[in-house]
Amino acid sequence: MIPIDKLAKLAPRHRMRKAALVLGELERGLMAFPEAPPGGIEAYARELGAAMAALSEAPREVRAAARGLLGAEAGEALVRAVDALRHALLAATGQAPADWDLLDPATGKPDPRMRQVLPGIRAYLEDIRSPFNVGAMFRTADAFGVEELLLSPACADPGHPRASRSAMGSVALLPWRRAGPEALEGEVGIFGLELGGTPIDEYSFPGKGIVIVGSEELGLSPEARRLCGPNTVSIPMSGAKASLNVSVAFGILMHAWSAALRALRAPRA
Repeated sequence: MIPIDKLAKLAPRHRMRKAALVLGELERGLMAFPEAPPGGIEAYARELGAAMAALSEAPREVRAAARGLLGAEAGEALVRAVDALRHALLAATGQAPADWDLLDPATGKPDPRMRQVLPGIRAYLEDIRSPFNVGAMFRTADAFGVEELLLSPACADPGHPRASRSAMGSVALLPWRRAGPEALEGEVGIFGLELGGTPIDEYSFPGKGIVIVGSEELGLSPEARRLCGPNTVSIPMSGAKASLNVSVAFGILMHAWSAALRALRAPRA
């Protein structure tokens, strides 16, 4: 961590940008060890807060957030105060954060052995072009116990930096492979997420199967629609736009499918 006296020698805007970076590292340390942060992290965070509160060139919002950090109690309140100051500094220096810039609340390295899988539940991502969406869908698939993800040849690379960041480590946890639509021939339980299908709260989800999620721009391809046949599910919407980001729609679908499976597999009284 940069010494406070050295930080004070930087130009004000550079000083704020550097402070935001340092606060990110401090926040990770505080999240990992909320009760007893190592290495004087808490003291340094408050010293940095005092430096930002005294920076006359900083916007009012930054100085207010810095004062909030100085008055915050140890523990969760301090973590939130550090986070508030970090984001105030990012805003003041014109850095609007993307999802993949946000800190992962699970600070430890995930253990693949802890992953609970729903056997036979898979998803096929067809021509998802955005690395952000691919990463977010990996994260959702891991959260809901998807056994395997299949990616069409035109899908964005899960190893792309934006995909890796939005996936938050789930690419390494979840089995996946590239496959053309012909690989789905003969599979059972194929259905698609598509406009004009059966409403999600009326759909009879298969106990095992593969959901096909089409591209952000064009939806399911003709080949994918042929594989699904009449088995498509839709999310009813009331808005004028009546559309959702594909990764959000995938999350809604996986929640509904996993809930249906839990109800199906629950022991009967």
